[in-house]
Amino acid sequence: MSEDKIIQQIATDQHIRPNQVAAALRLFADGNTVPFIARYRKEATGVLDEVQLRNIQAQYEYEQALEARKETIRQSLMDQGLWSNTLRQQLLAARQLQDVEDIYLPYRPKKRTKASVARAAGLEPLADLFWKQDPQAPAPEEAARPYVSPAVPTTEDAIQGAANIIAERCSELAPFRRYLRQSFRQDGRILCALQVEEAKAGPFLSYKEFSEHVRTLPSHRILAINRGEAQKILKVSLQVPAEAYIKRLQELIIHGTSPYSQILAEAAADSYKRLMGPQIEREVRNALTEKAERQAIRVFAGNLRSLLLQPPFAGQTILGLDPGFRTGCKAAVIDATGKVLDYGAYYLTGSEKQKKEGTAALTAMIRKHGVTLISIGNGTASYETEQVISQLIADQKLRCRYIIANEAGASVYSASDLAREEMPDLDVTIRGAVSIARRIQDPLAEAVKIDPQSIGVGQYQHDVNQKALNAALDAVFESVVNYVGVDLNTASAALLQHISGLTAATAGNIVAYRREKGPFKNRQELLAVNRLGPATFTQCAGFLRIAGGTEPLDNTSVHPESYELAGQIIEHYGYCEDDIRDPQLLQELQNRLQMNAAPGLAAELGTSEQSIRDILEELRKTGRDARSEFPQPLTRQHVVSLDELQAGALVQGTVQNVVDFGAFVDFGLKIPGLVHRSELSTHPFHHPMDIVHVGDIVTCVILSVDAPRKRIALSMKRVQQHKR
Repeated sequence: MSEDKIIQQIATDQHIRPNQVAAALRLFADGNTVPFIARYRKEATGVLDEVQLRNIQAQYEYEQALEARKETIRQSLMDQGLWSNTLRQQLLAARQLQDVEDIYLPYRPKKRTKASVARAAGLEPLADLFWKQDPQAPAPEEAARPYVSPAVPTTEDAIQGAANIIAERCSELAPFRRYLRQSFRQDGRILCALQVEEAKAGPFLSYKEFSEHVRTLPSHRILAINRGEAQKILKVSLQVPAEAYIKRLQELIIHGTSPYSQILAEAAADSYKRLMGPQIEREVRNALTEKAERQAIRVFAGNLRSLLLQPPFAGQTILGLDPGFRTGCKAAVIDATGKVLDYGAYYLTGSEKQKKEGTAALTAMIRKHGVTLISIGNGTASYETEQVISQLIADQKLRCRYIIANEAGASVYSASDLAREEMPDLDVTIRGAVSIARRIQDPLAEAVKIDPQSIGVGQYQHDVNQKALNAALDAVFESVVNYVGVDLNTASAALLQHISGLTAATAGNIVAYRREKGPFKNRQELLAVNRLGPATFTQCAGFLRIAGGTEPLDNTSVHPESYELAGQIIEHYGYCEDDIRDPQLLQELQNRLQMNAAPGLAAELGTSEQSIRDILEELRKTGRDARSEFPQPLTRQHVVSLDELQAGALVQGTVQNVVDFGAFVDFGLKIPGLVHRSELSTHPFHHPMDIVHVGDIVTCVILSVDAPRKRIALSMKRVQQHKR
């Protein structure tokens, strides 16, 4: 397929114009990143967003791989002297890699098989005779007699060898293979049985006599079954109407009556049972797994994005607590910039004496530094520590609140090289407490330092293709970091490396330059950083902010290439660039900016309407954190007890995780409650993410409390009914 046809195909599949696809591909070829193109090249692409750009990129790579595979197969067929116009047409029409492989299957060089052994023994002509099904042909034994040899001792051996060749031919019939794949997906049922005693089955006990149609099997259940099978707890099989498939194959290859009808019928059955059936079963199960993995990756990526976009608690002095029983509760106080002010370790859940000494020391620390928010890790001893802190706030009349923080990955990060580099003078346990405080202060800046798989907001993330998962999560980090932007003078190398155009090396060079030369005064100074040239500058500059620098527009998302135009727009409204340093004047300007003025301004200034719109939009949100539009995390002052919970009561909590079957909500207990997807909304929806996101604050009705099994069932859709 030519480049033009590939572009046309992508445009058709993605429901956009071919010139948009072509523009995007040109920009990719020039080394531009997705965030940069989406933000600063809207005119060129016709305002394609990040999702559309990534889809174009992914499909183009697939189309290229498809064409490369077709060319490899064409060359192989030519080398074998088998290339024909029919094969050419078949390959041209093939749109999927699987279809291409089906076409090539009969001609692919094979390993030693029953059929290849028979061919080596010279039985191909006999198989051809059987395959032609001439009603006047001799009986099988008579036809086979000339083929008896030292390699083929008897006529029965000759007939069986020819049947093996026919069985292989049947297995290579591309139309029938496509029929089987479709039928397996339509008719097949996944069956599960326990391979261990029920007492040892754990969470897989529910699958002890499990059966469900392939076509209705949800992704999370597929991955659960795969995990049970991998752990040798479950025996899994795919049940299909095999006899019906065999009969259909026989009808396909047997024409009328011939001396060889029975041989062909038996060869067809053998082909299905020995070759096609097991192959297609593997293919279908692999396809189910791939589909489930893609869904799990989408869920993880969506949850991660919501987590990263949680608003920071800016301007607060935060106490981070890493709870523990045996080693005590590690504590660290950070100021509004993330600097560590104080730290220690206290026993808050031990003896009364230890508890009294620990709470006294903690109270003194809180008062000394004016702590306004306490971040409690949700790991071991979290609930017990929360009880102590809740009581401490009440007893001491402390002017602070607390929040339960997801501490997943804190221990891994605290022992990492990055943590040692950032906090060389602190013990590994204290670094964990600092991380718990910082991930509340600025979730994005801290999360980039942690292995995303350790963040704990997905489903079966350790069971999926790790390369695909990492690629998806990297894309989320890239998207969110560039959407929010970062402070060039405070951002860590871990955060900077996700900025468009920057690598780990150039991010490190920026931090090294900053350490040696002091804070950056303007964006142009980036060009003095080692190995950061004009091309990289173009990609990264718009996403890096400098507050209080020599160029006021450096603290906006306006790209340096548009500074002149932005200045003209500001002057049009009667202000100058320096005015945007003044909060009052900036507010006045923002109040006057109207998006409907774009056409007139474009005509006046001799530029495109899109360029004007982009700059107006950026100026209107100058000085605002992009995350401020999302709900602030829920803070608490009082602990909730399991004994207090009753069916029918209303509770408020934070969505902790969203999965295919519902959402987990943290409302102050040791264990989260589950809002099953059937209890999310009265309105139709495709996925729970259509209703809720990680970090959302929701009100729920308690449906049931199962204390022994530690399960709490919640409902969101019944809240309105409850209020009435």
